[in-house]
Amino acid sequence: MTLTLREPRTLDDLLNYRLLRLYALAGAPVIRLLEGRYGISRREWRLLALLAAHGELSPSALAEQAHLDRPRATRGVQMLVQKSLARRSAQQGDARRAHVKLTRSGAKLYEELFPQIAAINARLVETLDLDAATALDQALTRLTDEALRLNQSTLSDLRADRRAGLARRARSWADVDGAANGN
Repeated sequence: MTLTLREPRTLDDLLNYRLLRLYALAGAPVIRLLEGRYGISRREWRLLALLAAHGELSPSALAEQAHLDRPRATRGVQMLVQKSLARRSAQQGDARRAHVKLTRSGAKLYEELFPQIAAINARLVETLDLDAATALDQALTRLTDEALRLNQSTLSDLRADRRAGLARRARSWADVDGAANGN
């Protein structure tokens, strides 16, 4: 591991930023394929692929598997339903509970799309020799495990609320700025 990863000094040195940049660059051809040729978003693809892999799921389980908050997952499911790629049905006896599953069209789309996306992925990974690919795979597993632990232990008393957070931070920044200027 390089010194800049262990001791970041700029935004470009931060692991999360570098991974986000890779995600954006490597994901661009996938997005063009999904949106340009098939008319679905990356989020819809993720939900579709998870339903193909896991079968019928509750919306909550699907959101958790997709690492999405429930409202975003719900919107994605609604789009899949509108496109006749998935079916959402209420659980018998409790209309508040539902299950989502792929339609035949959704399963067919998955079978057509997955090999194309896997090929894009393979082309990217081919730049690494076998030892580097193995090391990356192991490193990603270790980083993911640590991120899970970190997520469970860090700032668990705070909930993300971007709308309220901006107003709260704006006030605190003004307080800091005022104090720095002697106000």
